Amino acid sequence: MPTSDAEGKDWSLERFKRHQPNTVTDVGPGEGTYAKLFRPVHEGVWWTAIEIHRPYIKKFRLNSTKTRTMYDEIHVEDARESAEHLFFRDLVIFGDVLEHMERDDAVALLQKAEAAGCWNILVSLPIVESIQGEVDGNPHEEHVHQWDADDMDAVLAGLGGRTESMRGGTLGCWWWSRRP
Repeated sequence: MPTSDAEGKDWSLERFKRHQPNTVTDVGPGEGTYAKLFRPVHEGVWWTAIEIHRPYIKKFRLNSTKTRTMYDEIHVEDARESAEHLFFRDLVIFGDVLEHMERDDAVALLQKAEAAGCWNILVSLPIVESIQGEVDGNPHEEHVHQWDADDMDAVLAGLGGRTESMRGGTLGCWWWSRRP
């Protein structure tokens, strides 16, 4: 769904405050959960969204010029096909998005972000069985892969750097950083 469980959001916000990124790419922003949560605590951040489902842009007012509270730049495309420079950011957010693709594609996307030079990666995804099909005519909402928290630990460890994690009752959250 274009929304996210509240679990892990406070944990993620604390890491955002600690790292204070100035450039962010939010992959699959849906209703803009992370922009709404993070923007008020650190001004002057350039927010980029990569959204695969064009109707969400209007539905959730992701590019509202009146408020300028969401995204400065929006790319309507599949992040797996996005230009590498969109991942050269202080923070790349994969918030409840990696479960919507095959595991190998998700791993390749994380590797793409790391190889592009991002400094931090935030991942949030279900760590319990979470079967979901198409939602509101959006076939990209289907949960294609059921993640295990230990598997995501191993994937992020493979990127090097340092990883912190939070395992909740439904969601797991990871903050990967290239800084030691």
